[in-house]
Amino acid sequence: MQLEWWVWIVGGIVLILAELAIPSFFTIWFGLGALLVGLLVLSMPDLSLTTQLAIWTLASLAMVVLWFRVFKQSFHKTRIGMADGEVIGEIGLLVSAVAPFERGKVRFQRPVLGSEEWVCLADTAIAAGERVKVVAVEGSFLKVSKA
Repeated sequence: MQLEWWVWIVGGIVLILAELAIPSFFTIWFGLGALLVGLLVLSMPDLSLTTQLAIWTLASLAMVVLWFRVFKQSFHKTRIGMADGEVIGEIGLLVSAVAPFERGKVRFQRPVLGSEEWVCLADTAIAAGERVKVVAVEGSFLKVSKA
């Protein structure tokens, strides 16, 4: 049995498109491996099915390993402790009053860390409607002061 080059190309495109439905960023490598084999079979039509499958398997696994070992290494596994730099200094509007040992709510014009509204703390009493500036991130709360 011999697979035609276009079968590999169509299979590769299907696997790459399947990545849109399966958001794992994993099937794309098998699709790219199939495209590679399709191009090889187009240039060397006498490759046996065993060789084609071996090339597809090795190429796909090599791309997966390269992605997770080399290129994805720079991505952080967690965002814990990295939020301070993005948020400190942001100006928001106090929606509900805040006082020492009482929580309030602050709203931002654009989402900050994925949300427009955050629970906040302050060292001094601040009335609702005041503009506040983020001075720190304490757990899941923002510490604010008058802007």
